[in-house]
Amino acid sequence: MSRHRFHGDPARFEAVADFVAERYWRRVQYVADVAGGQGMLSRILSKKYNLESEVVDPRGWVLKGVKSQAREFDAATARYYDLIIGLHCDEALREVAAAALVRPVLLIPCCNFWSEERLGQKELLAAIEEYYQGHSVRFERVTFPFKGPKNIGLVSEPPA
Repeated sequence: MSRHRFHGDPARFEAVADFVAERYWRRVQYVADVAGGQGMLSRILSKKYNLESEVVDPRGWVLKGVKSQAREFDAATARYYDLIIGLHCDEALREVAAAALVRPVLLIPCCNFWSEERLGQKELLAAIEEYYQGHSVRFERVTFPFKGPKNIGLVSEPPA
């Protein structure tokens, strides 16, 4: 058990890191952990899988030793990274989805920062999928092995 305190299931960091390592083995080196909070996902990606992962989060309060940039994520900077991860990225949701136009994205939304409409989890995922379809982004839904109703994500690749 981690000595750090997190909202939600702390197993999500390990589950997502394991997925990234398996799915993108030798395909990615530089990862943006958007709105990554304290940086536990980045820490695991760096220490366990030797990926260069940095948190991009305006709050700027990461764990010691975790690379970070205290700024909002802008999809225009996506080309710098090999993979963009938005694990419950809140207000950065649209920018992370827009990054899928140029880079692979792993997006696991939690809250509706997509639309002013009231969207539940299923409707939110469908709205993002519609955006991807409209921009020829290839994607698939993935259910991650951690607790909670917000464990379904979209794994995408930019248009060919």
